[in-house]
Amino acid sequence: MGKYSIKELERLSGIKAHTIRIWEKRYSLIEPKRTKTNIRYYSDEDLKKIINVSILNSHGVKISKINELSLAEVSQQVSTLSEQENSIGIYIEQLIVAMVDMEEEQFDKILGSLSVKLGFERTVLEVIYPFLEKIGVLWLTNNITPAQEHFISHLIRQKIIVAIDGLVLAPKQSKRAILYLPEHELHEIALLFYHYIVKKNGLRTYYLGQSVPYQSLKSACEDHGAEVIVTCLTTHPKPSDIQRYINQLCKDFPSVQIFASGYALKKTTVSYPSNMKPFANALELNELLK
Repeated sequence: MGKYSIKELERLSGIKAHTIRIWEKRYSLIEPKRTKTNIRYYSDEDLKKIINVSILNSHGVKISKINELSLAEVSQQVSTLSEQENSIGIYIEQLIVAMVDMEEEQFDKILGSLSVKLGFERTVLEVIYPFLEKIGVLWLTNNITPAQEHFISHLIRQKIIVAIDGLVLAPKQSKRAILYLPEHELHEIALLFYHYIVKKNGLRTYYLGQSVPYQSLKSACEDHGAEVIVTCLTTHPKPSDIQRYINQLCKDFPSVQIFASGYALKKTTVSYPSNMKPFANALELNELLK
């Protein structure tokens, strides 16, 4: 069960902490609990309720009117609204609720509907990525259990893998690309989507996945004659080791074009050798490959 501060509720719902406090006092909309040291916190149920209230309120329903509705009626109105509107924000907030409840059917329904409306690529870029960024606060504050983390990761991985499998395999004579994560790096979802982008651009791909030992990368590149390497550095290597790692990578593969992204690169000042190009997201990678 999650324990959220009012700032976390603000971040996840988009409702200012000051407004949440007013709603508490005036309408008893949610009632925070207190720790033994008298620190206020909010439950999963409070989070789900404030997210749904936020959706209705941002679409013109007055808070006094929402307060008269039961939880079931609030959920029903949100569901109806999501079918009528094309607001990305509604979908992201519904995904958060489905994640908290670990409702696989609801999660699948939302993503399936979005894929039909927006197409797979736009769904990932405009909904899944922002969703993952928004719930990053939950990982940072330990408000996502390991079960919820695996639940989310598994479902999103499934969707991307199905999309990758649906693409035609490039002929053997095509340009060859290897995709991998450095040793101890386990954050795979971004790399999976990069795999989709690379394969869609007509390259023959060899996906090595997460936590690849450096010697295994070298062997794979030699065995398959790689011309392109794509990687993503999120938590590994450590900031103090990144420049050394990049230099070694570019030195060992001087004739290979290397594309790299990830949070670790954003938060570290790095000098890039001539055969490495950093990219911020899948759209930039798509342009670089073209």
